[in-house]
Amino acid sequence: LLSKVLHHRNIMMVAINIVPFVTLAAFWILILSEPSYGFGLYNAGRKVVWTSSVLSDVPAHRYSQPSTQLNAKAIEITMPALSSTMKEGRIVSWLKNEGDEIEAGEAIMVVESDKADMDVEAFEDGYLAKIITEEGEAAPVGEVVALVSALESEIEDVIASYEGGTVTTAEAESAVVDTAHVAGDNTVKPDVPFSQIDMPALSSTMKEGKVVSWLKAEGDPISSGDAIMVVESDKADMDVEAFEDGFLAAIITEEGESGVVGAPVALIAEEECDIPALKAYATTLSGAPVTPILPPVTNATPQTIAPKATQMATSSIVSGGRVVASPLAKKRAQELGLDIATIVGTGPNGRITAGDVEAAAVSGTTLSATEVTSTLSSQSWTPAPGVIAATPSARAAAKKAKIDIATIQGSGEFGRVTIDDVKIITGEKKPQRKSVVRAGPEVIDLPGDFVPFSGMQRAVSNNMMATLSIPEFRVSREIQMDKFDNLYKTLKPKGVTLSAMLAKAVALAVEKHPIINSSYSEQGGSPGVQYNKDINIAMAVAIDGGLITPTLKYANERSMAELGENWKELVGKAKSNTLSPDEYQSGTFTISNMGMFGVTDFGAILPPGTGGILAIGGTQETIVPDSAAVLGMKKIKKMKVTLTCDHRQIYGADAALFLRTLADIMENKLELLS
Repeated sequence: LLSKVLHHRNIMMVAINIVPFVTLAAFWILILSEPSYGFGLYNAGRKVVWTSSVLSDVPAHRYSQPSTQLNAKAIEITMPALSSTMKEGRIVSWLKNEGDEIEAGEAIMVVESDKADMDVEAFEDGYLAKIITEEGEAAPVGEVVALVSALESEIEDVIASYEGGTVTTAEAESAVVDTAHVAGDNTVKPDVPFSQIDMPALSSTMKEGKVVSWLKAEGDPISSGDAIMVVESDKADMDVEAFEDGFLAAIITEEGESGVVGAPVALIAEEECDIPALKAYATTLSGAPVTPILPPVTNATPQTIAPKATQMATSSIVSGGRVVASPLAKKRAQELGLDIATIVGTGPNGRITAGDVEAAAVSGTTLSATEVTSTLSSQSWTPAPGVIAATPSARAAAKKAKIDIATIQGSGEFGRVTIDDVKIITGEKKPQRKSVVRAGPEVIDLPGDFVPFSGMQRAVSNNMMATLSIPEFRVSREIQMDKFDNLYKTLKPKGVTLSAMLAKAVALAVEKHPIINSSYSEQGGSPGVQYNKDINIAMAVAIDGGLITPTLKYANERSMAELGENWKELVGKAKSNTLSPDEYQSGTFTISNMGMFGVTDFGAILPPGTGGILAIGGTQETIVPDSAAVLGMKKIKKMKVTLTCDHRQIYGADAALFLRTLADIMENKLELLS
């Protein structure tokens, strides 16, 4: 027992003797690693520098990381507020990849809000340097989701700055303290349901916007998604959409006036009867900007400031000779006959605004051709020895393909290797063929890229594939059209269309042969015939990007005038993509007419779920024997029709009898159509 006590006593004595030394060592480590305590050791770039708050001129920032070599500035893309109730948004998809070039007004991502999915456009030119919020992830409104670099050469520096935690944004460098207030904040709001439209932030540097025009007037009804005004920011002119249904009760910021970002520009009433109350409330609000307060100037030494015109003129022309100007400014310059490259820009980074164009037109102040040429020629860049100029995405692709990037000829700006250059080497992309200059008609630029199907094209493709399992057959017949054409000339002034007449004639023939209006079906594992009580004639209509079949319902029961009016309405809806599903999915028999294109004979593919489709060709004049004619011959008009049927429930005799009835109606029983 005594030996154990002595053993523990020795351990305690050792611990007591070591503690002071450990404490002293920790103290000196803290002193040597913290510049603010007198002496410090910190990493500045690639060198280890001893600093002293008294003896050294090297600044020692407690938490700062080394700045990027080129001082690259990142343009932040934040999660936009796509509705007045939106708190966060989810990235559905990125339409651009890291390293891709983007232009102002170009859609870069699809965001899902609490209202709908919407494309989000870029408000500045540059290159997508870093995607922070990936597809499928959500972010609060206002949070940074991506970074854009102004120049392709700065992409890696922006990424390095982000990963190091020292991204310098254009907003962070602004010395202006935003103290803009909106009048009427303390005003009592009316006790009626309404929503407020504020001046949106159309870019990361936008402080105020100008209402170019209102697309709706006070009192007009508006729906979610309607464009209601055009706003000019420091970057571009853009339509602003409404995110709620209602009535435009009051316009606060009139056309031509400006408002700070976040200031109210209009009020939307849920009910039309609340408009007067909201108009009265609008008079207490203001969208006018308040003069911002600038921070105090600490340097009392007078400095020589270069003339504004000289500063802005240089920055308004970027690499490659492209002029940075708003769309409205370019339009006004063209209207006034001014060369946009000779106008001095006063917007951010020298961007030319519509006001600059108007001022140049009045004062005649523009740059000379020598100044413009000098500006363009001074913009060049040469990589350092041993450095291969390439985009980050190109480097990654070349590394993945195990290709030495030094062996690739760059086609980008200043000879930079782009992702397209790598894809050409790997065979993923075809090289762009140089245009051939030749005499005669202009050479047509044919498309050569892959274009994915639209939703309508995918639906048509799926329906066509579904028909491959249907055993179908075709039967054709010629119909004399002289009397039918004469009747059409009589009814045309009354608004009756040829399509409506064909639908009526076919419906009357189908009425006589119900099997043609049927479809094959399996119920309870037993195959059979599904007869349709209603005769709904679907007629194929080609529209931009696809094919659709507006349907004339109960065509055998309705008058010709009613069918003609209904058909005009359906065609209008088809062209504007506003047909309801019942208006194009309820057909029991289909007509495909290509006679207006000069086609004389063709066979149509049977749509799934129906028993027959009639292909109609164009009318042709032909000579036939006639004993009553002077020369024993006469000229008549004939039209060839081809019926495609499902052979599981419709047989050849059924098809032949149907065509005979149709010919009899169109040749001899026209009173049924009048």
